[in-house]
Amino acid sequence: MSEVYAARRTRLRDCCNAGGSAAALVSRPANVRYLAGAAPRGAVLLLGETEDLLVCAGPTDDGPGQARPDEALRVHALSPHAGDPAVAAAGLAAERGTDSLAVEEHHLTVARHRAIGSAAPRLRLADLACAVEQLRVVKDEEEISCLRIGAEIADQALGELLESILVGRTERHLALELERRLVDHGADGPAFPTSVAAGPNAGRRSHRPTDRRVEEGDFLSVCLGAAYRGYRCEIGRTFVIGTTPADWQIELYDLVFAAQRAGREALRPGAACRDVDRAARQVLDSAGYAEGLPPLVGHGVGLEIDEDPQLSPAAMGKLDACVPVTVEPGVHLPGRGGVRIDDTLVVRPEADGGPELLTITTKELLAL
Repeated sequence: MSEVYAARRTRLRDCCNAGGSAAALVSRPANVRYLAGAAPRGAVLLLGETEDLLVCAGPTDDGPGQARPDEALRVHALSPHAGDPAVAAAGLAAERGTDSLAVEEHHLTVARHRAIGSAAPRLRLADLACAVEQLRVVKDEEEISCLRIGAEIADQALGELLESILVGRTERHLALELERRLVDHGADGPAFPTSVAAGPNAGRRSHRPTDRRVEEGDFLSVCLGAAYRGYRCEIGRTFVIGTTPADWQIELYDLVFAAQRAGREALRPGAACRDVDRAARQVLDSAGYAEGLPPLVGHGVGLEIDEDPQLSPAAMGKLDACVPVTVEPGVHLPGRGGVRIDDTLVVRPEADGGPELLTITTKELLAL
């Protein structure tokens, strides 16, 4: 992997040089991990002309399960109470004779930016913008493998939950059980707070579990994800509890399923991001659910659960191969509940079989 991290840093260095900066200071944790292999708490990466430094607030944690920095990187551990690693890194850049430093202005606070300027007043600070995030959009096969394993873990945890007794248990209890099962099966932890929504709560986007108990006849929507070696996936399913689904539940489920399928089928290299959103959204619009639809149909995943590209009506840009995204349309009917169906897929060309589905738990409307 050392060669992979070195190649990523070289690509970023080329971006900096093209923008007129001799060095870069990367502070956003996911970006540090992408370039360095690990991101100890508070660590920053100083990308120099000849040498790169991982500047940490103290010794790196090499405990079990902890990611380790790229061996090719020199780690500069600050002494206790030495202050902000970003400020210290800027000082090191100035000591090396660097005249310009690109920083992630979208991540730094105003106070931190000022502190960097005060510590190295002769440094010309430029904006690195989202250069690293743009590099992260297309994943290599090692990254996709981590997402695939995370998806397998999430599928396994969800499948085990579906085999248990659900009636009478609270949303909060079920969410905690799912998160425990994720860890039991090898996840670093949940990719995001697990959402379990029953009855009138079902179908709500990012619903926070409550003490509402699952009852017979409820829709139950579940959204969870596993983090594995830092990479995060997502799956969402909706079920009916304890009885044959009512006609309105079948109709609503079939509608959301058709929308999700349309979005999945639109995933291909070269497709406009907003066209993927439109493909799923039109199915729901045509059925009279234009109001209350989510702001986007899906988004990229990786070291963060919500990355570029965004699959929304106003999204710019087109999809590339090897980009993992979610497709997650849903409808919520106030007072009645609703349906969400969410998959993580990898954009692949038709010659390779089309989009690769990572989350494989059945999308059949099950009565549990």
